[in-house]
Amino acid sequence: MSLERDMSYAPNAGSPAYSGVLSRRVLAFLVDYLIIAILWVPAAVLLFFVGIATLGLAFFLYPVLYFIVAVFYFGFTMGGISQASLGMRSMGLRIVRTDGLRMDFLTAAVHLALFWLFNSVLTPLVLLVGLFTDRKRLLHDFLVGAVVVREEAM
Repeated sequence: MSLERDMSYAPNAGSPAYSGVLSRRVLAFLVDYLIIAILWVPAAVLLFFVGIATLGLAFFLYPVLYFIVAVFYFGFTMGGISQASLGMRSMGLRIVRTDGLRMDFLTAAVHLALFWLFNSVLTPLVLLVGLFTDRKRLLHDFLVGAVVVREEAM
């Protein structure tokens, strides 16, 4: 992980980097959760064998296995080199931090946890915040200091 700041992180508010971001984020969300559902199947099979090896102890992870898979998926993709999940990449989006540092695994995991928290409390009102902010940021973006931009406009 590099601590050098990338000061090309945030285009001006009127930039084309933010046009259509909200609708693309919704579509990216659907793609990402389909991918997580597909990844859950081999994780469940692996957990079955780990459960046998641990004399049933690992079976207690089944109720939270989907969340574990999602945290690792988003942590490694959004916190990785591309700074975008597979769904975000398919929609031409990436996430950047507003302080210029690269998104890391922990920040991506906290971003996901805050999204789940606000989505469970404010559904579907969580998207309304993006309609009124200048860079189409949602509440959990503000709290982790991130912004989602279109890749081709950067």
